Amino acid sequence: MPIDSDEVSLPRATVQKIISEVLDPEYTFSKEAREIITKSGIEFLMILSSMASEMADNDCKKTIAPEHVIKALTELEYNQFIPFLQQRLYEYKGTQKVKEKRDDKFKKSGLSEEELLRQQEELFRQSRSRLNNNVVMKKIVVIIIAWIHNKIHSYLFYIFAFFI
Repeated sequence: MPIDSDEVSLPRATVQKIISEVLDPEYTFSKEAREIITKSGIEFLMILSSMASEMADNDCKKTIAPEHVIKALTELEYNQFIPFLQQRLYEYKGTQKVKEKRDDKFKKSGLSEEELLRQQEELFRQSRSRLNNNVVMKKIVVIIIAWIHNKIHSYLFYIFAFFI
């Protein structure tokens, strides 16, 4: 059953934060332009997920895997983003291996609960720092803007390019 794009949205605060980070501080971004970015992002994600779902179906899989998303990006001719996404996938898989070994690591660490809590707080601080830098979200905005360029009238793209 198709999803109506009016039923889904991207978090406004996140979209605004991304735009603010990408946009030169001397420029402003109108509400209408932000709305177009949001709607275009939703449309892009719907197209990408639909194609990735088709790729999974073609492989007789019920779960969309990262390979299906990468194949969908290739079909959409966004090959330039694949190395970036593969790097993020590699990093993600590394964190998953760490999670699998966490119980063993805790038992074998020999550290006090206070020391483990201190280390955990440091990891939270590092995570917040990465979140504030949010390179991944900036790359998503670049992908969305590239998609807009290909799908929306050229004059709208030039307006976005002027602001960025």
